[in-house]
Amino acid sequence: MLVFQRGSSHSGRVLKRRLATHAPTIEKDCSSITPPYAKLLQKLERVRKLLNNRPLTLAEKILYSHLVDPEKSLSRGGNIRGEAYLQLSPQRVAMQDASAHLHSLRLQFMSAGLSRCAVPTSIHCDHLIQAVDGASSDLQRSIVSNKEVFDFLESAARKYGIEFWKPGSGIIHQIVLENYAAPGMLMLGTDSHTPNAGGLGLLAIGVGGADAVDAMTGTPWELKAPHVVGIHLTGQLSGWATPKDLILHLAGKLTVRGGTGRILEYFGPGVAAQSCTGLATVANMGAEVGATTSTFPYTESMRAYLHATGRGPAALAADEAAKKGFLSADEGAEYDEVIEINLSDLEPMINGPFTPDLATPLSKFGSLVQESGWKDELSASLIGSCTNSSYEDLTRVADIAKQAQGAGLTAKVPFLCTPGSEQIRATMERDGITRTLQDVGVVVLANACGPCIGQWKREDSKGEENVILTSFNRNFKSRNDGNRYTMNFLASPTVVTAMAFSGKLTFNPMTDAISLPNGQVFKFWPPSGQDLPTEGFAAGNTDYYPSPTPEPQPETQIIISKDSQRLEILEPFPSHFGPQNPRGLELPSLKVLMRVRGKCTTDHISAAGPWLKYKGHLTNISENLLITAINDEGGDMNVAFDHDHDASESKSDTIPAIAKRLKARDQPWALIVDENYGEGSAREHAALQPRFYGCAMIVARSFARIHETNLKKQGVLPLWFVDKADYSRIGSGDVVETFGLEDLVNGNEDAVIRLRVTNSRGEIFEIPTRHTMSLDQVKWLKAGSALNFIRSQMA
Repeated sequence: MLVFQRGSSHSGRVLKRRLATHAPTIEKDCSSITPPYAKLLQKLERVRKLLNNRPLTLAEKILYSHLVDPEKSLSRGGNIRGEAYLQLSPQRVAMQDASAHLHSLRLQFMSAGLSRCAVPTSIHCDHLIQAVDGASSDLQRSIVSNKEVFDFLESAARKYGIEFWKPGSGIIHQIVLENYAAPGMLMLGTDSHTPNAGGLGLLAIGVGGADAVDAMTGTPWELKAPHVVGIHLTGQLSGWATPKDLILHLAGKLTVRGGTGRILEYFGPGVAAQSCTGLATVANMGAEVGATTSTFPYTESMRAYLHATGRGPAALAADEAAKKGFLSADEGAEYDEVIEINLSDLEPMINGPFTPDLATPLSKFGSLVQESGWKDELSASLIGSCTNSSYEDLTRVADIAKQAQGAGLTAKVPFLCTPGSEQIRATMERDGITRTLQDVGVVVLANACGPCIGQWKREDSKGEENVILTSFNRNFKSRNDGNRYTMNFLASPTVVTAMAFSGKLTFNPMTDAISLPNGQVFKFWPPSGQDLPTEGFAAGNTDYYPSPTPEPQPETQIIISKDSQRLEILEPFPSHFGPQNPRGLELPSLKVLMRVRGKCTTDHISAAGPWLKYKGHLTNISENLLITAINDEGGDMNVAFDHDHDASESKSDTIPAIAKRLKARDQPWALIVDENYGEGSAREHAALQPRFYGCAMIVARSFARIHETNLKKQGVLPLWFVDKADYSRIGSGDVVETFGLEDLVNGNEDAVIRLRVTNSRGEIFEIPTRHTMSLDQVKWLKAGSALNFIRSQMA
């Protein structure tokens, strides 16, 4: 471990940020928002004694103070990080509308007799609004086309006392930052970019729906204690560099796997110099390196943001907690790794294509375009989303737009802007930002996820290679417009905006000029922005907002039509064990469906875009299972082989079609997958869909954290190859049997699970694997799913 001493010469000078003078919004009731600091500090004292009073990182303070039973979780001694499973009590849950978590919730509450959530919970309608031609018409069209889903979610929220943010209110992560987040809190969200809230100095962790149900029902939520990486920031951003460039730079250093099983904890004088929303951008994209979450010590910027968003009481409570040392790391706290970044050395970055960790400095991007043989042409610019739609971002963008407008320029490509919330949209409009953007050709979209998650009805460039530049957080193939030839490069909103006026990929706004019709040339100067509005935030249309802390209305009827194509009751999955399995407490003999080659994100496993409308209907959405995955045996997309087909069936078909054949034969199956399987979003459907078709086991070179947990929750056994070369030894149609699982089920957490493989040539060999199952997680596997187990305990 590496130790950073805050009194050392590395600290440098403390940079102070000048905050805009602003008017606060109407003060909110913060009783359900403010963490119970006194209780957390008391529990932390118990933790310190158990850990021999060693200095703690901020991440450890927040995690360990939320332990249900510190003595139980920390009693093993020795290494906690990366070893111990923590039983935690989160303070809040936030859910977005595109996942069927409410089906699980309803089944859970109906069977357990619960009438309300154990913790404050909110639902946010942001994923189902498609971008077509502009905010007003897109919102109204989506409300009509998704009425069945929105009505279902609203009635479920009313029944169980959940705060319901209507379509048009904004993106879940922006709303959580504006309304619910507070320093030192532990919260869960059913979206991989939940860590966005970490910009306010808390631990916000993205999870699947079954994990959210744990917290909502008061069941301890389990997390393997992450390692903690300290990121020491010195210097100061200047010129065109922004917090977005910090995280794009870090993604290039860590790669998409570098944060797996780790919390990124930023510290040092460079932290205090950033706005709260700038820190949120950095935390948001920590998901792109696989980090469990990201956090920062409490700063003056956080305090100012809390006051500006009507959470003065939470700010005052945080001030007191900070004085007692709760909201920063202890002097001499040990990190598993320390990464040094001098912000003064950063320049704008452009990351991509097809992966968020392929980082190129702006000064070298033009050369990359030429060396790669790409057409020097930008096809669209898109800004906003949950990552970069803060007031600071948009005032900087407006500065660039004003510069361009003064030179008589308008955008040379389609230019779309997605406000993160109704509060941001209304403040943009009041302060003239919207008009400034529209005057140079920007189309302002609805307050929703939109093109960032594939909700974009794009009519141009279909099937053609083209390049878009976005300020989004993720850029997987086919993600934004369904076109696998669209290359999405990620950059700051300021760089995206400036390049829209050139239309050329090789244009560098820091150094290059644009030729004007009058023969003169125009050059941008570095933009400036304001982190908080001088007149305070405008509320906008409050009809979109929920009543705070609503009481449950148990008489509310929740109706799902039998012939609905959008909603379907989620039936419990059967256990793999029982009289139908002659192998006892080992998995039944499994057929290998396929060996998946290379990058396989949750977008590959369960595509978004037009499929989002089926998120509440497992039968329908399962038709997209792995349809963009590459079969390593042949190299084709969406092709699988049936080695037991009869005369009426083809030897090969689509992956969902072959999976359905195996299900019809009552033949459970396994997948063999590559590195970082399940990278990307928290979408639980990427685990639900294979399980629905009969998948019992997935063997990987490595897993992404959230997806591995989601598989465990749905009763799918995830195993890791001990020797990664064994990946190539197992092929489709092979029969795989587990040995050693019975020992694990019987309580031996150190059990070794081996796989006996019988291949198509009749050869038999064994492969060693390792598991990451805790004994509690084994109970989920035995019951068929975590939900089955929890329900059995509440019966």
